[in-house]
Amino acid sequence: QVQLVESGGGLVQPGGSLRLSCAASGSIFSIYAMGWYRQAPGKQRELVATITRGGSRNYAALVKGRFTISRDNAKNTVYLQMNSLKPEDTAVYYCNLEQLGFHYWGQGTQVTVSS
Repeated sequence: QVQLVESGGGLVQPGGSLRLSCAASGSIFSIYAMGWYRQAPGKQRELVATITRGGSRNYAALVKGRFTISRDNAKNTVYLQMNSLKPEDTAVYYCNLEQLGFHYWGQGTQVTVSS
């Protein structure tokens, strides 16, 4: 089993910043990619950003230029630096890990952008 533990969510004003972290543990053999998805109330879960073990990054158009994903392979940890946050970024953010064709999910962390 793979466990993903997220941290760093919270309440922030528009224009502010937050940094999310996700640490993976358990049966870690060969991680292909880690990333972040989000789900707002009444909407489907959507991709935010992913990063492969080799460092290739992919961003959703809505966050490109504002969010930065990074990864510490030695610690099996992925980070999401979120700057210039907007109210529409409000959602539950989920960490995702892809390994050997399987996807694993964290429990989610709430990010609320509001004045």
